[in-house]
Amino acid sequence: MEKTPRYVRWGYEVNASSDGCIDAIDSYFHQVLSYGRNRKVILEAPLHDKDCVLGNILAAHYLSSSDHHRAKSYLEAATSNLEQATHYEKAVFEAVNYLITEDRDDDLAFEMHTELLKRFPKDLVSLKRAQILSFYMGQPGPFLDLVQQVLPVNQEEGYIHGILAFPLLELGRMEEAAAASRKGYEINKEDAWAHHCLCHVLHHECRFKEAVEFMKEVSESWPSCSSFMYTHNWWHVALCYLEGGSPMSKVEEIYDTHIWKELEKEDAVPPEVYLNALGLLLRLDVRDALDGLFEDRLKLLAARLTDQTNWYLEWHLDILIVWALAKAGETSRAHELLEGLKFRISKMNKKKQQVMQKGIQLCEAVYEYAKGNYKQALELLGLDFDAIGCKIIGASDEQIDVFNEMWCQLLLKTCKPSTAKEVIRERIKVRDGVPFMWRLLEKSYAMEGNAEAERAGESAKKLEESSYF
Repeated sequence: MEKTPRYVRWGYEVNASSDGCIDAIDSYFHQVLSYGRNRKVILEAPLHDKDCVLGNILAAHYLSSSDHHRAKSYLEAATSNLEQATHYEKAVFEAVNYLITEDRDDDLAFEMHTELLKRFPKDLVSLKRAQILSFYMGQPGPFLDLVQQVLPVNQEEGYIHGILAFPLLELGRMEEAAAASRKGYEINKEDAWAHHCLCHVLHHECRFKEAVEFMKEVSESWPSCSSFMYTHNWWHVALCYLEGGSPMSKVEEIYDTHIWKELEKEDAVPPEVYLNALGLLLRLDVRDALDGLFEDRLKLLAARLTDQTNWYLEWHLDILIVWALAKAGETSRAHELLEGLKFRISKMNKKKQQVMQKGIQLCEAVYEYAKGNYKQALELLGLDFDAIGCKIIGASDEQIDVFNEMWCQLLLKTCKPSTAKEVIRERIKVRDGVPFMWRLLEKSYAMEGNAEAERAGESAKKLEESSYF
C-alpha cells in the first residue's frame, strides 16, 4: 500500500500507511507520559502497518525486558524498512535500538538521546526514556540540563513540568521542584508524576499532613495508572503517615487497601507492586515495627518472592527481595539470588562492573542485616557509608534513604554510639521534624551516658504528641 506522510502528536512526520497505526503510537505516547496501565497499546501499531519503523521499534522497546523473542521480530521489521523511514523515525530508531542492546554503554545511550532531542525537542517520550536512563545512572544533573534544553518549546505541555521537577528535587532544589510540580498540576490535574514530585518536596520538608491531604485529594485519578505508579504514590502517603508519627493502623490500611489489593486486578504487574510493598516493609523493619500483623504480611509476600520470575528485573527490587527472603527465613533462596546477582555482574563489561560494585556490596549488607548479623553488615558498608552512592540500583533519594536508616541502626546495634550520634545529628540538621530520628539520637546519647539524651527524648516526644495528624 502506498504510504503518505502522517504526523504523531509532536507534529513530527512518520511514514505510515494507516491512521490506526498513528493512533496507536499516539495512545502509547499518552500512556507513557501519564504512567498509564495500557502501554501495550503500542503492539497495535504494527497490526495496522507491519512496515512502520516507528511502530515497530517502539513495540520492540516495550517488549525488550519481558519477551526478547517477540522484541527481536519487531526490531527486525523496523530494520528492514529503515530506508523508507522519515528523519524522525530514523533518529528514534537509532537511539532505541542502542538502548535495548545487551551490555550497552549508558553514557553513550544518554548521549544519543541528547542528540535526538536536539533535533526533535518536542518528543517527550524520548525525554522520558532519557529520564529513566539517567535515573539508573544515578545522575540527575545531566538530565536536568537536557530538560532545560527542550523546555522552551514545551512550556504549554503539562507533562514537561513534572519531568522537570524530578531532577530538581533529586538535586535538592526543593523550591524550584515544588514550583514545577504545581505548574504541571495546574495544566493537567491528573498528572500522577507531578503529584508524586510535589509529595516528595512536602515529605522532605516534613509537611506530612499537607502531603497526605494533597495526595488523597488527587488520588481519584490514580486507578488508571500502572501498578507501579498507583502503588508508589500510595507508598509515599504511607511513608508520610509513618514518619509523621500517625497510628500504625493508617500504614496498615494503605498497605492492605492500596498496595496489596492492587494484585487482585487482572492487569496488575506484580513485581511493580512488590517493589513498593517491600519498600514499606523494610522501613517498618528498620523501625523495629515488623512484629505481629506486618510480620505475617512479610511472610505472605516472601512466599511469592521465591518464584524466580520476579528475580533479575531491577536491582532495587532484587536487593529488597534478598532482604525479605532472608528476614522471612528463606535464607537459602536469598543466598541463591545474591549469588545470581554476583554472577550477572561478573558478565558485565569492566566499566559496568565498577559502577555496580556498590550495589552488590549493599545487597550483601542487607542480606547480613536481615539475618541479624549486624557486625558483618556494618563491615560491608563501612563507617563512612552514604546510600546516595548506591543510586545506581534505581532508587530515588527517598527510596534509597532507608538504607541510611538501616546503617544508623547498625551503628547502634554494634555499640558505636559516638559515630551514630554524629551521623544522626547531621540528618536532623537537614530534616528536624522526624520523631524517629530524634529517638535514635536519644538512644545514641543514652548509650554514651550523655545527659543530652533527655533533651533529644523531649524533642521526639513533642513531635509525637503534637502529631502531624
